[in-house]
Amino acid sequence: MSGFSPEWLALREPVDHRSRDPQLMQSLAATFADRPRLRIVDLGCGTGSNLRGTFRALPSEQHWTLVDYDLRLLAAARATLLDWADRAEASESSLVLAKGGKTLHVAFRQADLVRDLDAALAASPDLVTAAAFFDLASPEFIGHLAAAVAARRAAFYTVLTYNGQQSWTPHHTADSLLLMAFHDHQRGDKGFGASAGPAAPAALSATFQSAGYHVTEGDSPWLLGPAEARLIADLAAGFADAAAEMGTIPPSAIAEWRAVTRTGAVVGHTDSLALPPPQNSANPPRMDRGVEDCLVADDAGRLAKAE
Repeated sequence: MSGFSPEWLALREPVDHRSRDPQLMQSLAATFADRPRLRIVDLGCGTGSNLRGTFRALPSEQHWTLVDYDLRLLAAARATLLDWADRAEASESSLVLAKGGKTLHVAFRQADLVRDLDAALAASPDLVTAAAFFDLASPEFIGHLAAAVAARRAAFYTVLTYNGQQSWTPHHTADSLLLMAFHDHQRGDKGFGASAGPAAPAALSATFQSAGYHVTEGDSPWLLGPAEARLIADLAAGFADAAAEMGTIPPSAIAEWRAVTRTGAVVGHTDSLALPPPQNSANPPRMDRGVEDCLVADDAGRLAKAE
């Protein structure tokens, strides 16, 4: 999966951070409150925004491994983190950062997560995390990830998974048509096989619960207004481009939709926290991939009917 520019990720970062569900962040903090240090793997790290949005909830000493396939984004993550830190020490392959009273040891790893997921998790993490990632991944990949995380008894925390809810201000008669086409586009192959798209939160919940995990969810919608005019414009352009690629809507209707200047948008997301069963509990149930696939397909069908 590639194609995200550092500029786009920087534009969305303030909205990403403010949109996180605060109660779920508090639950994450409480989970590790008695730990002096923590090992974290961040999948699809981009420019390191998830680290910057999560570190305050974690113990005073943190060992992060930032994983991405895109070397350009890994380089941008390194540079951005050096600028962001209160103090920093850099070596060729890692950083030691001081920020907000925390010490963060940061390593970088390029990996193709489809082929190298186990290698990416080889640091034996206490926590596996990601942001704005799993709606672009397939149900099969989500199943493999849940199994890999469960095998390590790690906690799992992901934020900003798109859940299919979207609205624009002002409204347009073609909004629902474009949304259906956008969802069809999103369910295409983004490098992991056919994507879960807006059914990703349900797939994450089902697979981790099948592994014996306790799953909690929270809402993290983007609530965009005039102050985010540039982000709204970029978002609308990408939305229309994706819908147009499907070829199911007359070009004239898409052109009419593009001609409207939008002053607001709501984009729904779900945050998820999955915690392993206690050490003394019975072995967790085996994942039933057939059940998982049915749940995902059913969720996608309900979304399509609602649209």
